[in-house]
Amino acid sequence: MKARVIAYYLPQYYPIPENDEAWGPGFTEWTNVAQARPQFHGHYQPHIPADLGFYDLRVPETRALQAKMARDCGIEGFCYYHYWMGNNKLLLQRPFEEVLHSGKPDFPFCLCWANHEWTTKTWRKDGSKKIIAPMLYEGDEDYINHFNYVLPAFKDKRYITVENKPIFSIYDPYHFTDVSHFMDLWRKLAKEAGLPGIYFIGMISNTSTICRQPDGSMKRVLPNLQSSKQVYERILALGFDAICSFGKSRAEMIEGGRIGRIIRTKMHQTFSFLPPLTYNYPKVVRHFFAPEDKWSNIFPTIMPNWDRTPRAGRSEGIYVNSTPDNFRKHLEQAIDLVKDKDEEHRIIFMKSWNEWGEGNYVEPDLKFGHGYLNAIKRELL
Repeated sequence: MKARVIAYYLPQYYPIPENDEAWGPGFTEWTNVAQARPQFHGHYQPHIPADLGFYDLRVPETRALQAKMARDCGIEGFCYYHYWMGNNKLLLQRPFEEVLHSGKPDFPFCLCWANHEWTTKTWRKDGSKKIIAPMLYEGDEDYINHFNYVLPAFKDKRYITVENKPIFSIYDPYHFTDVSHFMDLWRKLAKEAGLPGIYFIGMISNTSTICRQPDGSMKRVLPNLQSSKQVYERILALGFDAICSFGKSRAEMIEGGRIGRIIRTKMHQTFSFLPPLTYNYPKVVRHFFAPEDKWSNIFPTIMPNWDRTPRAGRSEGIYVNSTPDNFRKHLEQAIDLVKDKDEEHRIIFMKSWNEWGEGNYVEPDLKFGHGYLNAIKRELL
């Protein structure tokens, strides 16, 4: 086995009351995806799905086809974003609950707790923000309720494990000040429930401009482009078993300079008349991985593309020259990075299977067809 590729999976493709109230009836990720327009000559927008169409994730046949496509190209499983907002509040839970309780599709899965507030900022191109659902950390009673909610998933035969423990990713370990206690409590509850434990993974950038202090507060730091050792050690010291590292910021800083990237980003967010900021995909992603991504408990992330035009218009950097072949080379580099790890820890996360609003997806579209899936299959099978 060359690598265990696990793809992040966004469940934001069916209406929910919270989105209906904020945006109007029927709003889903597709609403803005279909409305996106080119920002410059040759810009590929809108991105239109091919085989699966503008699907609704309440339809089991769609979920079955997604699993078949992923399995056929060698992807091990899906990592579903899981929105537990605190105080028993859930968002977008229906697709995963139906997968869990129906037993279909018979395709491996795990969960990533998307522990961030749900706001309108995601879809407002003017950058304004209204909180739809806050992210609350309500203490032990809520942590126990949360554990009991996910326990049936942990015990499912399809759940992805490392060291025989179900893996559970935490999207934002920086701002969860109680995260160490949370993990200790869940490990205790897991053993009481007959599990060997839980394998906690913290999701972070491998180059960061923030540092978490011992008291949980944040401070700004200069990013280190040569080494991620200190960044990783600080997160692992909180009690995480592993890290899912994301190299987008690092790669952009190396390709365009640390200060230059900050200045360009701020200018484009401030002055709407400026031409869009673009990044050349093959030149940038070659810098994605830090030397420490070779550690056995560091799981690098690959990215097929990045274009948040549907969500942000021209205010964010747009990647150009992402093609199936350039993505294949990116995956090839990641496989080479993990090749000396033991087989169980040869994990690569892919961001993502279906983030159409951010342009990072591998599902078939009208331009490339099955190109990205075939690129994965060529490298893995």
